[in-house]
Amino acid sequence: MKVAVTSRGRDLDSELDPRFGRASCFIVLNTETGEHEVVDNQQNLNAAQGAGVQAAQTIVNQKVEAVLTGHCGPKAFRVLETAGIKVFLGAEGTVADAMAKLMGGGYRASEMHDVEGHWL
Repeated sequence: MKVAVTSRGRDLDSELDPRFGRASCFIVLNTETGEHEVVDNQQNLNAAQGAGVQAAQTIVNQKVEAVLTGHCGPKAFRVLETAGIKVFLGAEGTVADAMAKLMGGGYRASEMHDVEGHWL
């Protein structure tokens, strides 16, 4: 399974970024091979609007099956849901710790967003 994790840094020991649309970057992990790559999200850090939707489209283009993040707004959630991507909310700690918790069944896929738009 390919999972995109919101991150404040560029490695697995980085703190998970609680913001989906304005995350510093995404770390895309392949749970079967253990390989990962960093997908930059700098273009959305200071966007006046549309950061969540643009970030969601970036993730859709990565062909992931799931997103692991702290929070997600309604428009981004809708884009991800429409693409068939599961969204796991409430994640915290390092990217590696959050992924270990996900793989151990510690998070459940969300049925809706958990913050309103323009959440910073």
